[in-house]
Amino acid sequence: MSVRTTLLAILSIGPAYGFQLHGELESRTAGRRPVNVGQIYGTLERLVKQGAIEPGGSTSDGLPLYRISAAGRVEAVDWLTSIESARGEEWNDLVDRVLIASSIPDVDTLALIARYRDHWLAAAESANESASGAAPLGQDRLEAEARAALAGAAVAWLAVAEESLLAVGPESFQRGLSEVRPRRGRRPVAAA
Repeated sequence: MSVRTTLLAILSIGPAYGFQLHGELESRTAGRRPVNVGQIYGTLERLVKQGAIEPGGSTSDGLPLYRISAAGRVEAVDWLTSIESARGEEWNDLVDRVLIASSIPDVDTLALIARYRDHWLAAAESANESASGAAPLGQDRLEAEARAALAGAAVAWLAVAEESLLAVGPESFQRGLSEVRPRRGRRPVAAA
């Protein structure tokens, strides 16, 4: 999971402050991949420098808000519709992306699931072909069997995700930013 792209996806909903984004990230990924709050603030600073987000005012008690820029929105939409992952991160990216996408208004999660299903079915076919052509007890065979098992698990999980979305309607998974204020977080520094 890229903290950068997940923060941009969440900011596509509206302006938020750092600790709020930390909570949103944790709740929208079901706490699967805990992120240090310091990493959130470091990423926000980099995103501002890179022009993907910009200052968005402040809360009533002075916490700085961040809002997504046009360039950041393009990056967020690209991530929310893509199925690309770094090697070795395919499973985690699949689960995180579907969980986050399903929670964000106006994202077609069913289309994302369909693209992922096609990808993983092709991966399963390729892995099965590799396994059938590999030596019976060799390393290549084990690796191909592992890829086939992962692809099968991905297809099965995507079926459950799709069924869940269709059972209640995809919009019932979508939500705005939480208004619940955390007990911790950066507090504004008094002006000198």
